[in-house]
Amino acid sequence: MSPQELRHLPLFNPFGDDDLQQLGRQGEPVNLKAGDILFAEGDPAQGLFVVVEGQLEIFKQVCGERVTLANVPRGSFVGEISLLTGLPHNASARASVATRLLKYGASVFEGMKDSPIIQLILATIVQRLSDAEMQVQQHQRLSALGTMAAGLAHELNNPASANLRAATQLPQTLTVLQMQTLKLYAAKLNGEQLAFLERLQTDLIGRAANADLDPLAQSDLEDTIMNWLDDAQIADSWRLAPTLASAGMNADELARIREQVGDDLLSDTLNWLESAVTIARLSHTLKRCSTRVSELIKVFKAYTYMDQSPVQELDVHEGLENTLIVLRHKLKDIVIKRVYNRDLPRITAFGSALNEVWTILLNNAADALAARGSGTICLRTGQENDYIVVEIADDGPGVPTDLQARLFEPFFTTKNVGQGAGLGLSVARRIVVERHHGTINVVSS
Repeated sequence: MSPQELRHLPLFNPFGDDDLQQLGRQGEPVNLKAGDILFAEGDPAQGLFVVVEGQLEIFKQVCGERVTLANVPRGSFVGEISLLTGLPHNASARASVATRLLKYGASVFEGMKDSPIIQLILATIVQRLSDAEMQVQQHQRLSALGTMAAGLAHELNNPASANLRAATQLPQTLTVLQMQTLKLYAAKLNGEQLAFLERLQTDLIGRAANADLDPLAQSDLEDTIMNWLDDAQIADSWRLAPTLASAGMNADELARIREQVGDDLLSDTLNWLESAVTIARLSHTLKRCSTRVSELIKVFKAYTYMDQSPVQELDVHEGLENTLIVLRHKLKDIVIKRVYNRDLPRITAFGSALNEVWTILLNNAADALAARGSGTICLRTGQENDYIVVEIADDGPGVPTDLQARLFEPFFTTKNVGQGAGLGLSVARRIVVERHHGTINVVSS
């Protein structure tokens, strides 16, 4: 390419004619059609590419999603980080439109450490790394927010669904109970019979709320009650038996009811008792599930330190436990072992930031165990001199010794391309070291 053509590119303004002539001779032309990939994330270093015409899109796979880091216009260059470090490309480059480039291999820059282009490349590296890290961090935070929201939805789904079912059944059951009560009232039961039924109803409701039968015992009791009801020619025995069994009713109690009210009122009485127990169970479900929903909301508010000052006096165990609840859907097949020193003092810290650290470390531990589908994560706390120590360990495959020193580098990851952005441990280190003046390190075998 001629010096005159290069001169039209703002990138080459600082260079003299001799430098431009040399750069024009050393550049290898590369032509791409729209959509062509120049290099892919993970590819070895290929050289420095100057965009003469067209535009490149720089993108990265983050947590399975494609994130655009930059659009490189005419007159800019790419590939400089891998060229100077010798490391694989940490992102991919794709032609947005038909694009013409000049490629410079590593040999071109040997002996040029003090030249303007090397200084320009280094300045560009710093800016691009900063911009890319900021964009990937933003995407990771949004992804983490989505994960947290999914976790909250997962945890809320069961109690919320149970609440809805109970609230839907309750009005109908109340109507049935009211009709059955009126029928028994019209039968003009005497005082002894009413007192017996009142005591029995109260007893059954209390037993239903505290019943803890194992499934086999529950099934056996249902069969016993159903057989008794069939022998007594009570309709809908299949519907009455499960509810009465859940309250622990047995054949002797059924016989006493028959003795008190007689055969004519036996069916109405049993249906009345079944409706009363059902209403009590539905009310218990509403209370239990509403309590669970309230507790979950409280946990998530505590995890995010919503409506609180960023700096808090806190117990690290509370943050660890709240994080475990937030990630419970991801940790459900993993054994969590706790070795806590409950005598640790409270510390003044950025609560939500520390929870982000626990989230990063627990996510990494869960990912390490994902291939096996199970495993153990151990959380250990203690104190060394004036420092609180938190250890999060897993029994996964570990990290090779030669890679451990690089784990806290931005964009370095041991995961497959697209599965990790390589920023989690970098963010964790910044929170622990820069914001809390602590230390963070890895031990693996």
